[in-house]
Amino acid sequence: MNIVRTSKFISLVLRHQPDLIGLTLDDAGWVYVDVLLDGMARHGHRITRADLERVVATSDKRRFALSEDGRRIRASQGHSVAVELGYEPATPPDRLYHGTGHRNVAAILRDGLKRMQRHHVHLSADPHTARTVGTRHGRPVVLIVDAARMSAEGHTFFRSANGVWLTQFVPPDYLSTA
Repeated sequence: MNIVRTSKFISLVLRHQPDLIGLTLDDAGWVYVDVLLDGMARHGHRITRADLERVVATSDKRRFALSEDGRRIRASQGHSVAVELGYEPATPPDRLYHGTGHRNVAAILRDGLKRMQRHHVHLSADPHTARTVGTRHGRPVVLIVDAARMSAEGHTFFRSANGVWLTQFVPPDYLSTA
């Protein structure tokens, strides 16, 4: 089993296209592990429960969460399908960071950070993680978000199970470059 390829496929299914393998996520994005494994096997992606647990445990970004009883799984964030993850509002650190490609910076500084097809804008608590994310989009640029001011002025933040900070939109007035 190729862990990276398997992780990407599971991300695709749990975040964007559960119907690709015949899954139905519950309102909070959960699906039974056995149902996921059966659906994957029916569509040419046969893995064992132990393989799945290894993918969950070794995901550098902890993309997936298993329920307390270990019977269900979901993506921690990044969904484009309708789910309600149930995260409570949280007070962010003073600064958060967003990594992007150089070609996107002018538009972001003009229009703000938009959630696009996702439920939220994803922000990192540290610039290193943001830079790593930014490399996926070309030459990386790290944007600084004045999260303290945003929060004080009524913007809501959430912290996902894997530590990613989430918000609906970051207006350009709260952004600067590193």
